[in-house]
Amino acid sequence: MEYSTFGRHVAVDTWGVDFERLNSAEFLQAQMVEAAEACGATVLSVQAKQFDPQGATVLVLLSESHLSIHTYPEKGFAALDCYTCGDTVDPQLAIDYMISVLKPKATYAKKLVRGMGELQVVDPSFDQARLV
Repeated sequence: MEYSTFGRHVAVDTWGVDFERLNSAEFLQAQMVEAAEACGATVLSVQAKQFDPQGATVLVLLSESHLSIHTYPEKGFAALDCYTCGDTVDPQLAIDYMISVLKPKATYAKKLVRGMGELQVVDPSFDQARLV
């Protein structure tokens, strides 16, 4: 059996997100699992940490790699990233799902195409209807 080294890594900074959405590790954990399932990934485990006085980190370990978020509710900021190996699971779908949940006022994103030699950096396209 031959394995592909192809993978896609989408990293997104979101700004202007409501404090409450970013300050609940429990809420974010549930949404991140939904996002992973929405892109067809296999969830292996989930780690979540609620920080004091605010902020959260959630890491969803996938069979295909990972989905993560780290939040700064006091700044309205969240850093998201999703990396998946192979071509059957699209990390962009998980990111799109999370953007539809977080409803940021601004997003800045890059996608890396990995495992095929030199890294390719592209600007991902978002489903604008889902961002509203």
